[in-house]
Amino acid sequence: MKEAASRIAGTAVIAAWVLGVLMAGTSRATLPISKKAKELGYPVENCQYCHVDKLPKKEKNDPNERGQWLREEKKKRGAKEVDPAWLKDYPGDKSK
Repeated sequence: MKEAASRIAGTAVIAAWVLGVLMAGTSRATLPISKKAKELGYPVENCQYCHVDKLPKKEKNDPNERGQWLREEKKKRGAKEVDPAWLKDYPGDKSK
């Protein structure tokens, strides 16, 4: 009986750890970019500043107009990741 309880407890610990790792990897992907954009003075409230979803997933992260522009800039500049400093050149905010 004790052996069965130990297996259940061990399985629960492993499942919690796996879940934590999966969730941390998803949310960590864009937080540094949002934080840097805030530091630069942009009104970033949440991920919807650049994405359609409030909390985009790694496998499904549809960009809004601003996010699509940033992705295009990343390709043009040959950068490894998006730099929020590029937002100073974003034409969409200036026309509104």
